[in-house]
Formats: sequence, C-alpha cells, structure tokens
Amino acid sequence: MDPELPGDESWLVKTEGVPLPRQTTEKWDQISAFQARPDDLLICTFPKSGTSWIQEIVDIILHGGDLQKCDQLPIYERSPFIELFLPKPVVSGVDEAEAMPSPRVLKTHLPAPLLPPSFWKQNCKMIYLARNVKDNAVSTFNFHRMNKLLPNPGDWNNFLEDFIAGRCWYGSWFDHVCGWWEAKNHHPILYLFYEDMKEDLAREIKKVAQFMDVELPEPVLNRIVKHTKFESMKVNPAVNYTTVPDCLMDQTISPFMRKGIVGDWKEHFTVAQSERLDEICTQLLKESGLTFRTEL
Repeated sequence: MDPELPGDESWLVKTEGVPLPRQTTEKWDQISAFQARPDDLLICTFPKSGTSWIQEIVDIILHGGDLQKCDQLPIYERSPFIELFLPKPVVSGVDEAEAMPSPRVLKTHLPAPLLPPSFWKQNCKMIYLARNVKDNAVSTFNFHRMNKLLPNPGDWNNFLEDFIAGRCWYGSWFDHVCGWWEAKNHHPILYLFYEDMKEDLAREIKKVAQFMDVELPEPVLNRIVKHTKFESMKVNPAVNYTTVPDCLMDQTISPFMRKGIVGDWKEHFTVAQSERLDEICTQLLKESGLTFRTEL
C-alpha cells in the first residue's frame, strides 16, 4: 500500500502512478490487453462528471431516438464499464464488452495515459465529458457516502484535501481533464463540458450526433432533450441505478442522481476553500488553456 494514499489499505493501489481500486489493479494485465474494435465509441469521464447522462444521450442517438429500446436494460449493461471488476457472480466489464456485438458503446474513467493501447491503434471515436472541479468534488463526496463498495469519505474538509491532491480513485482531477484535453489534438475526441450541457442541452446533443455521423430530425432531437433532462433521468430506473441492490448503493443516504446542477459546491465550500481552489486551478490549468465555469 502506498503510504501517500489515505484510508483502508484494501481500497486503492497505484497503477503507473495513478490510484485505482485494488480489484482493477489486480486485473490490470487483462484491462491493458483489451481489444478495441474500429467502430467502438468510448465514453470517458472523471468519476461523477455526468457519465450516465452522456451514456444515455449516446445510446438514444445510436437507436434513432427509440426510447423503448433504450429502457429495456439499465445503462450499465448497455455500455459496459471496461475496468470494473466486482466479486462473482457479477460479470466484469471486460467480459461484458467482449460479449457485445458491434457497434459497442463503452465507458471508462481511466486517464488518457492508462487507456488500453488498442483504442488508440484502432483510432476509435471517444467522447470526454468534463465537470468543474468544485461540483465534481462535492458529487464524489456524496457518492462515497452512498456507495457501499467505496470507503466512507469521512469529514468533508479532509476529503476535499485528498481530492485536490489526487489521493482518490483515478488520481488527480487536474491531470485527468488536462490529459484528455491534450489527447484530442491527436485523436477523434469530442470534448464536452457538463456546464455547457446544463446551459443548452439541445446544442450539445447536436454536437454529439454530428460527431457520431447521425442526422437528428427536429422531433427526434426534442424527444432526446426531454428524455435526458435531469428531472427525467432522476426518475428513470434504466439510468438512476435504483436497479442496484441497496446493499451496494444506499440511495436513502444520497441519491445516485442527486441535484444535477452547476454551483451546488456553494453549499459545501467555505470561502477560504473556494478561493484556494481557484488559485490552484489558475496555476494547474493555465498551460492547457482549459477553463471551467463554476456557476451559470
């Protein structure tokens, strides 16, 4: 166990310098050797950045706006989480993905340098969704509270320090968003922002459809917008993870889909914490040119 990592020693292990869940690192050879197909579409995010949101949008576009087809299975079965390994009898993400017919929509939280090499070799299309660091930290904190597979986050102040320092699963938020931002200069990657989607969902869905080479008639676009607004997603069992047993995710503690807004960080951050993180963002993001909005 790396002494720099907090919490239960059974939880995080560094893989190529990035803290990952132990179950993932134990299967790293299998994950790294994963064979992508040229027509795979990979959805990439730092955890709690709106992953299920963009998964659902992509799946509906792929099915021509047919909502009934999309609602037949929960989202985690429609686009497997490739590096997820849970105790038996749960099927691993790699096995689920390998059993799927093409075209596949797959999901990962891996930083760009750790992505299985076959995705780059096959020149697969990828969609990256980024969310501002403050709301991302709050959402991750609450996810740790309700997800029984993750360690209790404890005190918010301590959790925030670990999050900022990258002592959490998938490492540094800064490295993650910057790594994928740089990767889009060399590969077919559509880089989206959670805040832009909240501002104008129809506009961003059009970007996704164009990236997927799919024409969306206005009535279909309107249907997708209505279906993927937060209020609709929150009550949809196919995407809100209520199909997961309470012993794994206790949604009475915190719903999987909690608020879905920009600026909820204001309910958690002190003025000092907010100002300090603003300074860190200025310092660590300036070379990339990346900017994030923390309110709309």
